[in-house]
Amino acid sequence: MEKMFTVGKIVNTHGIKGEVKVIPTTDDPKRFEKLKTIYVERKIMEEYKIQSIRYHKKFVLMKFEGIETLNDAELFKNAVLKINRKDSLPLEENEYYISDLYGVEVMTEEGRRLGEITDVIYTGSNDVYVIKREDTQKELLIPAIKQVIKQVDLSQKKMIVKLLEGLEEL
Repeated sequence: MEKMFTVGKIVNTHGIKGEVKVIPTTDDPKRFEKLKTIYVERKIMEEYKIQSIRYHKKFVLMKFEGIETLNDAELFKNAVLKINRKDSLPLEENEYYISDLYGVEVMTEEGRRLGEITDVIYTGSNDVYVIKREDTQKELLIPAIKQVIKQVDLSQKKMIVKLLEGLEEL
């Protein structure tokens, strides 16, 4: 399991006082308000104290202590923002961090191995797990719904599923 999570990417500066414009990569952009520090990964990873957070359209505007000018903030363009796993929001029952699902072995209830999760597609209603199959080049798409996902054991990196009729033929 990953020790750090990516929560955003700095895409630009904002104003002349050292603020940066962040595209959040987390479900809840308000989570930034709970953080006192954040790790900025450029060529190296450095920890910064967060001075202020505000929102503008789909962006989070963030100000770090010690970054006071537009020129200072310019150096942060395209940097990735990360947090320690311990600083992440707690999960509800049957919720998982997407990064923990990559590489999970997927099996049917009957014990047939389907493959491993290689990607997660975000749809409006539910996520869809992309399974790389060993027996064919074709990927299997599994909806992340209760009727299909029967058991997830991240410590064993295994998922048990009940395939809906016709799902494998798609």
